[in-house]
Amino acid sequence: GNTEEAGRLLGSKNVRVNCLDEHGMTPLMHAVYKAKIDMCRLLLRHGADVNCNEHEHGYTALMFAGLSGSKEITWMMLEAGAETDVVNSVGRTAAQMAAFVGQHDCVTIINNFFPRERLDYYTKPQGLDKEPKLPAKLAGPLHKIITTTNLHPVKIVLLVKENPLLAEVEALLKCCRVLDLICEKCMKQREMNEVLAIKMHYISCIFQKCINFLKEREDKLDGLIKRNVSLLKGRDTDGFPVYQEKFIRECIRKFPYCEATLLQQLVRSIAPVEIGSDPTAFSVLTQAITGQVGFVDAEFCTTCGEKGADKRCSVCKMVIYCDQNCQKIHWFTHKKVCKILKDVHEKQELEAAKEKRRQEKKRERDEAQAASLSPTNEEQSDHPPEATEEVDSHHAVKRTEESVLNKQPSAPQLHLDNHSESETNLADIAVQKVQESEE
Repeated sequence: GNTEEAGRLLGSKNVRVNCLDEHGMTPLMHAVYKAKIDMCRLLLRHGADVNCNEHEHGYTALMFAGLSGSKEITWMMLEAGAETDVVNSVGRTAAQMAAFVGQHDCVTIINNFFPRERLDYYTKPQGLDKEPKLPAKLAGPLHKIITTTNLHPVKIVLLVKENPLLAEVEALLKCCRVLDLICEKCMKQREMNEVLAIKMHYISCIFQKCINFLKEREDKLDGLIKRNVSLLKGRDTDGFPVYQEKFIRECIRKFPYCEATLLQQLVRSIAPVEIGSDPTAFSVLTQAITGQVGFVDAEFCTTCGEKGADKRCSVCKMVIYCDQNCQKIHWFTHKKVCKILKDVHEKQELEAAKEKRRQEKKRERDEAQAASLSPTNEEQSDHPPEATEEVDSHHAVKRTEESVLNKQPSAPQLHLDNHSESETNLADIAVQKVQESEE
C-alpha cells in the first residue's frame, strides 16, 4: 500500500496499529507476508507487536517472513524482538515453516540469529566483578561474527583481520572467554541449545588459532591464510585444503560436552570420510548449524565460502571466486594445480562431447530403423488381411533397399551452450577430436 497514506492514518488516535482482521492477522503480518519492506519499517516505528499470536492458526510475523522468503524482512523481525521458538497450531516454528516451503536462506538467518542484548549483558560488571568480561567497544564486532551465516574459517579470520579492535591478542582472549561462557550456558540451561553451543565453540576455536598465530609471528594474520601451513594451503595433486579440513575436525573433536546429540551426529557423519572426499567437515558442520540442505543449486567461493560466487578462473574454469580479491588471496596455492585442473576440465569436456555424439548416433539409428520397419496405414489398407504379411515383407525389403541407395552421408552436428568464447573454442576442439578418432 501507500506508506505515506498509512503513516498519516497511523498518526491518528483512532487507528490501532495492532488491529486484527477476521483471520486474526495484524497489518504487520500482511505487510510481512507481501514483503513490503518500507511498510514493515513504518508499522514497527509505530509500535506494531512483532510477537502478536492471535492468528487463527497461531502464525506470527516471523513465520510469515519465513514463508515470504525475504531475508531482509526476516532479519528485521528478529531485530525487532521476534521470538524464534514459538510454534503454530501444527507445532512448527518459524524456521521449520521456512524450511517446509524451501526458503533455506531464511532458515539460515533464523538459526544464526543471536540477540544483541544477550551479548551486551557481558559488557557490564556482574556480581562481585569490578570489570566487565567484554569491553563495550568489542560487542559490535563480536556480534557481527556471531550472527554471520558464513562459517568458513577463512571468512571469520578475514572479519577479525578487517577490524583493528579485534585483531589483538588481548581482545581475542576476552572474546574467547565470553564465547565459552555462552556455550556453557546454552548446554546447561533448561532448554538446551546444542546448535548455538557448537557454533560458539567453533568461533572460539578460530579465535584461539588467531591468538596463537599472533603470538608466534605478529604479522597481522596474513600468514594464517596464505602461508605453507595455512587455512587455504592445498595439496599438490588437486588443491584440496587438507590443513583446513583437519582444523575443522579438530574443532569438532574438542567440543567439551561429549553427550550432546548434535556432536554425536557430526562425528558419525565425518569420521568414516577420508580427508579429501565428500562430504567435507565444513559442509557437514554448516548444514548442522545453519540448516542449509547441503550446497545444492548454489556456488560457493573457494577462498571464503561466500554463497553466490560467479567468477571462475579463466584458465582452468574449475575454481570459483566471489571477487578478484579472493582470487588473489588464493593464487599462492591455486597456481600449483591450475594446469592440472585445466587438463581435467578439458578431459571432462571431451567425454561430454563423446557422450553427446554417441546419443545422437543412437537416436539416428533408432529413427532409421523405425522408419524402415513400420508400414504405412495406406499400404496396409490396399491388401486383404490374408496377404498382409507377405506383401508387408516385400515392401519392407524394397523400402530398405531404397533407403540404403538414397542415403547421403552427413557430418553430425554437436550443439553446445555458448557460455563464453573460451568455452566455445574448447567445445570445438572436443568435437574435432571425436570426429578424427571416428575417421
